[in-house]
Amino acid sequence: MNIGLIGSGGREHAICKKIYESNSVRKIICFPGNAGTSEIATNVPVDILDFKKILGYIKKYKIDLVIVGPEE
Repeated sequence: MNIGLIGSGGREHAICKKIYESNSVRKIICFPGNAGTSEIATNVPVDILDFKKILGYIKKYKIDLVIVGPEE
């Protein structure tokens, strides 16, 4: 399963770390991610409010599940 994670803070880093531990996950894509997530996932530099661009990346990376971290 490919997972998309939206956000760049400590909360998203913690979520990414737990997702990484799952045997069901093939790839984690973070939008935009941070230095910590870059060690265990692929960071994509994108504005988290640019929904059309994020949708394009979701299709490109064949993401099965999207997790939204920030309140925005």
